[in-house]
Amino acid sequence: MITLLGVGHVFDLRSAVRDAIHARRPRVVALELDATRYHVLARGGSRARGWSTLGLLARFEERIAAKYGVRVGDEMIAGALAAREVGAEIALIDVDSREVILRVLREMSLVERIRFFGSILRSLFVGQERVEEEIERYHADESGVLAEFASVLPTAKRILVDERDAHMARRLIELHGAKGDVVALVGDGHVGGLVQGLRDQPVEVLRLRDLRSPPASGPGGTATVSFDL
Repeated sequence: MITLLGVGHVFDLRSAVRDAIHARRPRVVALELDATRYHVLARGGSRARGWSTLGLLARFEERIAAKYGVRVGDEMIAGALAAREVGAEIALIDVDSREVILRVLREMSLVERIRFFGSILRSLFVGQERVEEEIERYHADESGVLAEFASVLPTAKRILVDERDAHMARRLIELHGAKGDVVALVGDGHVGGLVQGLRDQPVEVLRLRDLRSPPASGPGGTATVSFDL
């Protein structure tokens, strides 16, 4: 069985992730991380800083995560710890994040690049209330949100979502065939594409809304996010 846990990198999912892994006791826990991101998180460090694309994205995620009382990627570290507790192997199934961003920027048109950086800059002003609104919008119309993303940023959608979905699906099929049961922690925005890529495999799915506790009240804000990648 391949179990997909659709997570969000800014929410407190540590207990839910641990419980899901202990309940299933898989042979492998697969994480939507590359080696660099995994080692940074394992050391308790922050991701890219400065005004680079990755730095801006990191600033946004870290600020929102703080509103939920966690650090970005805590759910991944919880998954790794739970894997060790049940004797499971840890597998890193994502592509290199820096190479992905460089490809996105290199292949985008000028108009799309302007839209891309505009969306990143706007995300710096996002607040918890708006995050909750956008998560609800995504749950209500997942295909519509993804189609909107593709229409505005087609290159980003292809490289950040579609190609990574295909890569991670291949890795999960390989791991399942070689090792046995797998629990995979992936951003909730990847779950639909992975289910499609794993259509010939036995798959169980727990979405972000299944894993989250009721959101804590907190300060609101403005701006928007759509789903977690």
